[in-house]
Amino acid sequence: MDCATFPMHPKMDEQLARTFVINEEEEERHIQKVQNAFLYYGPYACQRLKRSMDYLNSLSGEDQVMLTKYRGHLECVRTCIDRNQAVIREILRGRVLYPTDEATGDPSEFDEPPPNVRHGDMDQAQSTLKLIARDWSTEGALEREQSYKPIIDSIVAYFKHSDIEQKEIKILVPGAGLGRLTYELACLGYSCEGNEFSYFMLIASNFVLNLCDYENKYVLYPWVHQYVNNLRREDQVAAVRFPDVCPLKNPPKGHFEIAAGDFLEVYKTPNAYNCVATCFFIDCANNVIDFIRTIYKILVPGGIWVNLGPLLYHFSDVSGQNSIEPAFEDLCIIMESVGFVIEKSRTGIRTKYAQNPSSMKQSEYQSLFWVCRKPDLFEEQRGKRKASREPHDLIVREDSEAEEEGEGEQQPERNETEEKQQLKPLATANCETEIKAQPS
Repeated sequence: MDCATFPMHPKMDEQLARTFVINEEEEERHIQKVQNAFLYYGPYACQRLKRSMDYLNSLSGEDQVMLTKYRGHLECVRTCIDRNQAVIREILRGRVLYPTDEATGDPSEFDEPPPNVRHGDMDQAQSTLKLIARDWSTEGALEREQSYKPIIDSIVAYFKHSDIEQKEIKILVPGAGLGRLTYELACLGYSCEGNEFSYFMLIASNFVLNLCDYENKYVLYPWVHQYVNNLRREDQVAAVRFPDVCPLKNPPKGHFEIAAGDFLEVYKTPNAYNCVATCFFIDCANNVIDFIRTIYKILVPGGIWVNLGPLLYHFSDVSGQNSIEPAFEDLCIIMESVGFVIEKSRTGIRTKYAQNPSSMKQSEYQSLFWVCRKPDLFEEQRGKRKASREPHDLIVREDSEAEEEGEGEQQPERNETEEKQQLKPLATANCETEIKAQPS
C-alpha cells in the first residue's frame, strides 16, 4: 500500500500553520532521531547482553559447566533481539513520515549510538514493544479489560438513550498510545479521534492500523530485556503475536482518525466533542489544571469526560521541569471549580500497565475512575448545576459490596517516566483511519 503524507490538521489556524512550516526542518530532524533510535534497538540491546556474556566467560571452568544451560539461554536472548529488530525494520518500512535517502537503513551500520539518540530514546524504543503487546496481542487482553472496559461501558451506558445518532457522537481520546481504545470505540459506531504526542507510539500504531494485513502476522519478544525476576528461562524469551485483530480486515463502523500533536496546542475549539475519554493520561501534564480546563472547554454542554488511571505525574522528578501533583481530593475540587459535575467516582480499580504476566515481580495500580459531565445549556441558563450523583467526598472502592463513606484514596506509583516527543504528519489507512499532524 502506498503511504501518502497527510496535509496539516484542519484545526490549525493561520498562525499555527506558519509556525508549522518554520519548524519543519526541526521536526524532520526529530523524526529522524526517533527512527534512528528504533534502528539502533538491536545493537543497544546486545550491549546489555554482552555484559552478561563477558562476565560468564570470565568465570572458572567449574562455574561455567554449571551454567551451560544459562549460556544457551543467553544465545536465545540474542536470537530474540535479532527477531525484534527484524519486526522494527518492518515497522519502519516505506518511511511513512519523511522518506529520505539520507536515512540509515541497516542498524548494523551503527557502531556507536546515532547522533542525538540518548538512553531515554532507547528505553522508549524498548517500551514500545511492550505496549504493542499490551494493546494488540492476546496476552494483553487482561490489561485491556482492566483499563479500557470501564471506560467503554460508561460511554455506552451514557449515550444509550441519546437523541444523537451514534455515528454523530464525537469522542476524543487524548494520549491514544497504540490506538486500541480509540479503535474499539470506533468499532461500536462512534466517531472517534485519537490524539498522541509520542512519535514512538505513532510510528508503531501506524504500522498496526495501516500495514498489518492479517491477524497475528508478526512475532515479538517484549520481555527479552528483563534479565531479573524470571522463574523460568523461557519467561524472558516468551513470544507474543500481533495484531490479535486486524484493523484492515475489520474496519470500524464509525469514523476513526489519529491526530498527532500536543493536546493543549491542538484542541482549542469550544464545544467540539460529546465525550473525552482518557486512560493513563491526565498525569502527563506539568499542570493538570490545564488538561482539565481544556477538556471542559472542548466538550459540548451535556458532554462527559470519562477517566481511568493513576496519578504518577510524569514531570514530578524530571530535572528542569515544573510540576504540581494534586491528590485525588484536590482534583475533585479542581474539576468542580472548573464547572464539571462529578457523576460517579471510584478508587481501587486494579490495573496493570505493560507487565510481563510471568514475572516474579508484578506491579499494580489502585487506579482512579470517574465520569464528569459538563452542565447542559438549561442548567447554565438557570445559573445552577445539577448536584453530583456521588459527592466527591464519597469515594467508593471497586471491591466494595455497598457504597460507604470512603476513607481516602490510594496513591500508587508507576515505574516509568515517559518522555514527550514533537510530531508531524503520518499516513493514511484503508480502514478510513487518518493520522493527522500538528505543530509542536
